[in-house]
Amino acid sequence: MHERLSAERVAGTRGPLSASGPAAAHSDWLAVRPALIDLASLPYRRAGRFAYHFARGKLRGDPVFRALLERGLLHGRAHILDLGCGQGLLTAWLRAAAHCHERGIWPRGWPEPPRARTIRGMELSAREVARARRALGAECAVEQADIRGAPFGSAEAVMLLDVLHYMSPESQRDVLERVRAALPQDGLLVLRVGDADGGVRFRLSRWTDQVIALARGRGLLRLHCRSIGEWQELLRACHFDSTAQPMSGGTPFTNVLLIAQAA
Repeated sequence: MHERLSAERVAGTRGPLSASGPAAAHSDWLAVRPALIDLASLPYRRAGRFAYHFARGKLRGDPVFRALLERGLLHGRAHILDLGCGQGLLTAWLRAAAHCHERGIWPRGWPEPPRARTIRGMELSAREVARARRALGAECAVEQADIRGAPFGSAEAVMLLDVLHYMSPESQRDVLERVRAALPQDGLLVLRVGDADGGVRFRLSRWTDQVIALARGRGLLRLHCRSIGEWQELLRACHFDSTAQPMSGGTPFTNVLLIAQAA
């Protein structure tokens, strides 16, 4: 099934392979993207219609999934910890990427996809954890836990996307300090946050977060947001060196990806 989905989609859309450079890589991405989304979302059929359509929509609309592969952010990281992992989309995405790459279906100029030995996830919502386990099967390593107090163990890379602003400033620092303790000297933290200096677009982001929280039955939440400079200052205090990369492409938000190396 996987082979037919990926091969047929790419064979029908990919152009000649003689060209090279950014334009060719982008053309390849447009050809590979539908197969990747199909492969990554297909397991969620086992978890119900909502899980399946949420996976497709999220993978199609969120630019971070392309960025992880195109920039090779997790390349060479054998043990990955995904904090606030939801229904486990990162695991499904990396599995699909490895499958496509093995069959030669991959954008030119992109690094090989990461081939982690373990991907552990932590998620507060029991409903999301159940969806992850139904979709991803026996190899799914997603546990229900509150990351404000759960032990992290050790990892070579930690993902923390769109999570910290739901916590108090004290909890934000505590989580980042424990992430640093879980990483080796050259460990990696991939952190996505909103930029509180983003004006109207930031206010839209904050309003959207509140609507989502209400829809999930969590009520009105007090969000604790920072400017990018303030986030980077906090990371330095927790012994990380970070660089900021815009991560709002195709969305109306002010999201920024902070690539943080353990110092």
